[in-house]
Amino acid sequence: MRAIRCNQYGPPESLTVEDLPDLEAPPGHVVIDVSAASVNFPDVLIIQNKYQMKPPLPFTPGSEVAGVVRAVGAGVTQFSPGARVVAFTGSGGFAEQAIAS
Repeated sequence: MRAIRCNQYGPPESLTVEDLPDLEAPPGHVVIDVSAASVNFPDVLIIQNKYQMKPPLPFTPGSEVAGVVRAVGAGVTQFSPGARVVAFTGSGGFAEQAIAS
């Protein structure tokens, strides 16, 4: 899967597109095939290390996604593969797949 990665803090131009392994759903979470992701002002601040949330490098930014559930982790009963969803992920949304609780 492809993802936009922040390997060093800086402006949006410093982000890179990388190939990463497909995600697996941890217990209590789902993997979403991302159809759309929003770009919010905090996302721009986070990649520059200017926001209160400071994820360790490297990371995939993006906190809001819409898409289709690809896989569900143990204990997930409210969603099943194929369900259309929107999610607040906190990070990881600027990718072809994202994990949400």
